[in-house]
Amino acid sequence: RWDNTEVMEDILKIRHELSNLLGFANFAEYSLATKMAKTPTIVMNFLSDLVTRSKEFAEKELHELTEFAQSIDGITELQAWDIGYYSEKLRVVKYDVSQEELRSYFPADKVLAGMFTVMGRLFGIRIVERQNVDVWHPHVKFFEVYDADNKLRGYFYTDLFARKNKRDGAWMDECRIRQLLPDGSLQYPVAFLTCNFTAPIDHHQSMLTHDEVQTVFHEFGHCLHHLLTQVDVASLSGINGVPWDAVEFPSQFFEYWCWDLQTLQLISAHEKTGEPLPKDLYEKLLAAKNFQAAMQMLRQLEFALFEFRVHLEFDPEKSPMVQRILDEVRADVSVMQTPSFNRFQHSFSHIFAGGYAAGYYSYKWAEVLSADAYAAFEEAADGQSGVLNVDVGRRYREAILEAGGSRSAMENFKAFRGREPQIDALLRHQGMS
Repeated sequence: RWDNTEVMEDILKIRHELSNLLGFANFAEYSLATKMAKTPTIVMNFLSDLVTRSKEFAEKELHELTEFAQSIDGITELQAWDIGYYSEKLRVVKYDVSQEELRSYFPADKVLAGMFTVMGRLFGIRIVERQNVDVWHPHVKFFEVYDADNKLRGYFYTDLFARKNKRDGAWMDECRIRQLLPDGSLQYPVAFLTCNFTAPIDHHQSMLTHDEVQTVFHEFGHCLHHLLTQVDVASLSGINGVPWDAVEFPSQFFEYWCWDLQTLQLISAHEKTGEPLPKDLYEKLLAAKNFQAAMQMLRQLEFALFEFRVHLEFDPEKSPMVQRILDEVRADVSVMQTPSFNRFQHSFSHIFAGGYAAGYYSYKWAEVLSADAYAAFEEAADGQSGVLNVDVGRRYREAILEAGGSRSAMENFKAFRGREPQIDALLRHQGMS
């Protein structure tokens, strides 16, 4: 546990000393040795650039929120604990759309079938449910994936609904990986797609919110990264061998399709009328998409800069450092002053757990990759296929999904995009360009 500064400093000291023994100046350098961003300078410049590009927009969002709070309650200076309350009130006033209203348009079975149709068009694959397979619960389904030549590419299970004693959250995991076995035969990949949505009750089907729809697409992106690999070496097959700061790229990329009207009409059907999501509701959904996006961006950048700097700058001779670094980051990044009694760092598990040590920046790094990749589909969009472009989809499948860890993540991206990633598409999609 690191619920006090002394314990945190002790753990950082141990990591610092181990990194030195392995020939690295600090733990940040050690961590980046296996990541897509290879040096601390690259990471710091990346995060600082995003701060510079988004801070002005965040200041405008906070000003709007302050004016709103003053107009309804006479409050002239917002405190940190006011933000959530007034933000939700402002969101309802501005956009008049709720997740519960959207839920009636997204039956789970329709979302799944429509998602398979979209992926089939993009990547030339066919997904078939297989019956009479042993499963661990009646809600679990099993599917086979075939390519355009009708060759088997892999299998996956879906386990979408919450139940007693099931682990919380949503995730994709490996059951088997693609690899050549000692006898020369090919082992096909098998994946688990697991969520915790509300289960069907009696004769009523399970209905998803738009946020939950994004979750399905996100986890299925991981599945396809695992299933469509053409690498036969276990350590490089699928998501294996993919650096930590690129592994979320395919999953975040697939979330963009949840904001495309053509895709939404394929995955939606009103629970009573069967009609797809109407255009007026879609426009409300789209308008609300970037509500306070800049403030949210800065909050994540605050976390990322703090977490990276404590591993980059830690010096046991200058302890204590944790609170000082956090205070410096907040002074540079935040638009909302944090209360002096706040000890956020004592519960921020990413500093030491989950594989994110010196790697929390990976969230934003992968967002840049995914937005820039989706921009390739936008650039090729036409009146007939929209962003469901078959040629761009084939290039993405071959360069990203099939290559896996067989070459560097930067080489994969450049093979698809023809250049290194740029942050402009992310800023545009979040209304900051």
